[in-house]
Amino acid sequence: MFDNLSQRLSRVIKTLRGEARITENNIQEALREVRMALLEADVALPVVKEFVGRVREKALGVEVAGSLTPGQAVVGIVHRELVQLMGEKNDALNLATQPPAVILMAGLQGSGKTTTSGKLAKWLREEHRKKVLLSSCDVYRPAAIEQLKTLAAQVEADFFPVAAGDKPADIAAAALDFARKHYHDVLIVDTAGRLAIDEAMMQEIRELHAALKPIETLFVVDAMQGQDAVNTAKAFADALPLTGIILSKLDGDARGGAALSVRRVTGKPIKFAGVGEKLAGLEAFYPDRMASRILGMGDVLSLLEDVQKSVDRDEAEKLAKKVKSGKGFDLEDFKQQIAQMKKMGGLAALADKLPGNLAQMAQGAPHMDDKAIRRIEGIINSMTRRERARPELIKASRKRRIAAGAGVTVQEVNRLLNQFEQTQKMMKMMAKGGLVKMMRSMRGMFPGMR
Repeated sequence: MFDNLSQRLSRVIKTLRGEARITENNIQEALREVRMALLEADVALPVVKEFVGRVREKALGVEVAGSLTPGQAVVGIVHRELVQLMGEKNDALNLATQPPAVILMAGLQGSGKTTTSGKLAKWLREEHRKKVLLSSCDVYRPAAIEQLKTLAAQVEADFFPVAAGDKPADIAAAALDFARKHYHDVLIVDTAGRLAIDEAMMQEIRELHAALKPIETLFVVDAMQGQDAVNTAKAFADALPLTGIILSKLDGDARGGAALSVRRVTGKPIKFAGVGEKLAGLEAFYPDRMASRILGMGDVLSLLEDVQKSVDRDEAEKLAKKVKSGKGFDLEDFKQQIAQMKKMGGLAALADKLPGNLAQMAQGAPHMDDKAIRRIEGIINSMTRRERARPELIKASRKRRIAAGAGVTVQEVNRLLNQFEQTQKMMKMMAKGGLVKMMRSMRGMFPGMR
């Protein structure tokens, strides 16, 4: 989402290259780039003016210390100001109340509110071992209740059933009573949205808030909406005592201005960011990490957390021993590595959290969506155990049999074997400590690498 913003901000370093000190003259062009980058990203104009003013004030007259260039010094200032703009620190969910802790979800129709409710239930179950009950008060949108019921089953949370003709206030009261009687830790209530703000919707959600007395009232905002998202968030913040914001669809290809504006405009902390359609795609929002990603520095901490959650430690240790010995890495191991990458959201999700240069390398790799990963798994599953352990045995007749079994062409089997061979070479180089050689070999494996 922040690619264009990152590229524009990277020009700031080039603009100030070779200067010994930051002055009014050489900062002018750099700040113009910052201003244009933020405006193009659809950041609210008052926020842009305030942000650029703060950067100017802190940058002027700054001595360039040690090996830092003026460009790097300005990027450091921009990074600190971005962190402050987005809230400085992660603001965790407050569940410190007598169970059940009620979380009220608000937002416009189409913002991803129902899906986010399911994601949040999964996050609470897996991260905090909470017993969660999901309830829908959206009696207007066709299939909204069924959608939440399906999501509840997928994330292994309980669902409060709703009868036809029930009123939202009655559903909320009954769900709260049910949660108390069945010892649920958290009750998540999904509310109705509209295509635009109207008084009837606001009145209904105010009544639900009064009846439920939620400890958290979260506004789900579509990060792809830009200025509209910020204006909507402000209207909801004026009508409801919001406690936090969840940015949905943060992995989209829009400009991302909502992420930079919504905290300052509403005064409410961004608590989570939703990425992708998968139910595991909900991350706690860390302003410092997001600022690093915007400036092309990557988000290595979040990447490490993803790896720790997704990778089987015993399997990883077995693979490490194989890599260290320089032999034994076979197609079964290759399949497991692809499956673990799939758990972490695929190569695109990993690339998004890598520093700029490494991200560009990863983006040169073939597109590995779910369909491509299933195809690779199907090809490997069509092989015998002996073939997986010794791919050199796979000649023309075996390739035809494998292709027929997997429902693919022989060319796709050849492509997979070539990719595996490149990966195997890379593993051997890693075992010998040849990192430079390994990076060179990756160019051949992933076209587009430099």
